[in-house]
Amino acid sequence: MLHTWNQKLQIHPHVHCVVAAGGLSLDHTRWIRSHPRFFLPIPVLRRVFRRKFVIALESAFQHGQLHLSGDLASLAQPKFFAAWLRPLFRKNWVVYSKPPFGGPEYVLQYLGRYTHRVAISNHRLVSLADGQVTFRWRDSAHHNQQKLMTVSLDEFLRRFLLHLLPKGFVRIRHFGFLANRRRSTLLPLCFAALGTVPSPIEPETSTAQESDPLWRCPKCGGPMVVIERLTAAQIQLRSPPLLVNTAA
Repeated sequence: MLHTWNQKLQIHPHVHCVVAAGGLSLDHTRWIRSHPRFFLPIPVLRRVFRRKFVIALESAFQHGQLHLSGDLASLAQPKFFAAWLRPLFRKNWVVYSKPPFGGPEYVLQYLGRYTHRVAISNHRLVSLADGQVTFRWRDSAHHNQQKLMTVSLDEFLRRFLLHLLPKGFVRIRHFGFLANRRRSTLLPLCFAALGTVPSPIEPETSTAQESDPLWRCPKCGGPMVVIERLTAAQIQLRSPPLLVNTAA
């Protein structure tokens, strides 16, 4: 999950990841658990992450996806960028891993605060007066002490707009057996391998869905039946055309 802001609304891009402690075997017949004492070996994780990050950075430069300006303008030259990139492989990157303080439930509760929220909530806004916006922020460097910050209206809007995702970006992405294309196939196999739920039943023949109020017509109370499932592209093709007003 992408998270781009800090308490002061400044740009602070980072991602939170929820990773399953195991996965399906290559033949999808059994569940392989991670080591009971640790999830991943830190020295290996450090090297793999460093390699993948630096290679991705180099690829972005070669494809013109990096916007280097200001103090970084000189790195736009391939020779200078290569010289800057080379020492990164010789440094030991800091990778830190530990169990969550409150367990899995606390982690999900923490991430749930950011999934469908904007950079600042209304209760943190204190006042708008004389073109100045005052809001509350939590200072983690001083035991999470609540403080007030006042900035100009233009500066407040600038900071807020930093966290509006560009077109085509999404805040939450799913991978592995939770990826959108594979979830319906692999997730039941995971449950079956873990022995937690019975085999799923197709929606069209599910008696549980027929008894669910959501699967009954709100007018007559009769059961609703799935006739066809449309993809996003099919829905767009079948949607009515846009009305365009033309001047006479």
